Amino acid sequence: MARTSAARRYAKALFFLARDDGRIAEVREEVERLGRLIAESPELRAVLLRPLHPVAERRAVLGAVGERLGASRLLKHFLSFLVDQRRLVDWEAIEAEYVQLADAAAGLERARVTSATPLSDAQRARLQRALEQKTGGRVQLEVEIDPMLVGGAVAQVGDMVYDGSLRTQLRQLRASLARG
Repeated sequence: MARTSAARRYAKALFFLARDDGRIAEVREEVERLGRLIAESPELRAVLLRPLHPVAERRAVLGAVGERLGASRLLKHFLSFLVDQRRLVDWEAIEAEYVQLADAAAGLERARVTSATPLSDAQRARLQRALEQKTGGRVQLEVEIDPMLVGGAVAQVGDMVYDGSLRTQLRQLRASLARG
């Protein structure tokens, strides 16, 4: 998913409006619910994201979806604005940017963890505590499995990467042996 500068601007606008209303977390939930609905429904995605459907049709569909989701007036107006600006096609990037802004406002960082095998609950908790100590903030883990790591895990929090994979350790050992 490419994050465009336009998507960042629209996400920031929505974020600042939600912040002014004191509803950052609530709007985040609405944004994520709508994102899941669009992702799960090819028909809805086709109507909303393909330019072949008229603006009036998109607006009507968004109104019905907004009612079904119990979306706030703020989000409904924002979506209508996106339709007018022909930026609804950037919804996925706007959603991702908004979630990132909401996380930062809540003092929460996401850690992308790639593990060679599934982590037990105890391993997840231990890893989360370690990353929270390293970052000094709250961390939410997003775990993926990659058997190519052989063993261990790689965690990325923001721009920092903590690599405890067996694959990297073997590569470093090989380079060390090659140097003599």
